[in-house]
Amino acid sequence: MNLSGKVLAVTGSNGALGQAAAAVLGGYGATLALLDHGHAPAAAPPAGALHYGGIDLTQEAAARSAMQQVVKDAGRLDGLINVAGGFRWEKLEGGTLDSWDSMYRLNLRTAVAACQAALPYLLQSGGRIVNVGAMGAVKAAAGMGAYAASKAGVAKLTEALAEELKDRGVTVNAVLPSILDTPKNRLDMPQADFTRWVTPAEAAEVIAFLVSDAARAVTGALIPVVGRV
Repeated sequence: MNLSGKVLAVTGSNGALGQAAAAVLGGYGATLALLDHGHAPAAAPPAGALHYGGIDLTQEAAARSAMQQVVKDAGRLDGLINVAGGFRWEKLEGGTLDSWDSMYRLNLRTAVAACQAALPYLLQSGGRIVNVGAMGAVKAAAGMGAYAASKAGVAKLTEALAEELKDRGVTVNAVLPSILDTPKNRLDMPQADFTRWVTPAEAAEVIAFLVSDAARAVTGALIPVVGRV
């Protein structure tokens, strides 16, 4: 794939999947705008990447300001990859409503705010939106109610926005990873067979396809990326 000339914004760029997406997309020639809540990059970004730290994407004004700055610095915006999010395991019995509010804000509200902020520029470029959902939203396990519900919201956001934009040149899709092979997941599930999990780089390759010109006919898709789980 050749993504040269494309400016792609990646939210949640300090996380494992965000870093992998940056490496893969940058490797295909994209100019990257890396957005994260943390002020400093967690790792050295790809050469030529722009980094914007301290961005609270749950706030509409912050999201709009960040996208405006990206376009000011890079000249355009061709794609948005919504990786920002979080996970919390908590059963309903003994749990709190705060957990549900937190998952909604981290996983769904950030995606909505980023999409709204990026949309004026993506309509100009005929751009791409790729959201990161989760297979847990299709079939939730015990303790995953709040997380799965928020990711189900991401799936419906993807479908609804794809319908809104299908005649306006912008595609909207989502990847649905199962368990990603990250250091934290290995620590949390030490007895698991890690070889069955999806690596962040493998998930990032699917994202790269969806932002490429080759995927212009794909919109409203929720694509499982499950490895052998």
